[in-house]
Amino acid sequence: MHVQSMISTHPHVKGNTNDALIRCIEECYDCAQTCTSCADACLGEDMVKDLTQCIRLNLDCADVCAATGAVASRRTGSNESVIKMMIEACAEACRLCGEECARHAQMHEHCRICAEACRRCEEACRQASGTITPRMQ
Repeated sequence: MHVQSMISTHPHVKGNTNDALIRCIEECYDCAQTCTSCADACLGEDMVKDLTQCIRLNLDCADVCAATGAVASRRTGSNESVIKMMIEACAEACRLCGEECARHAQMHEHCRICAEACRRCEEACRQASGTITPRMQ
């Protein structure tokens, strides 16, 4: 990914990057792709009806992660309050999705991989959230 190089060259950042936030952005995009792929793999399983909740949480998590990655990537102006709320919501979406995928991990390798991606993203989001202090507008 090019997150570090793109953000560090932004004229408002001037090389002063928040490494925890950058890791969070990278994990968000990775998790979004993994959850999308896991949902598709679940749809291909013979027991797809038993995976309905997993598919739902995969798709929700993928959308939340992608949106969080996009919002957190923007450096023009300031919107720390929204970024922090999005990161916190993303951590929760990842927690829920990861727990659901873990329930299917012994039967479906794609769910095991997804659960791991969700845990990494949740952890990165929680760490990044602690580094963001919203400013009063």
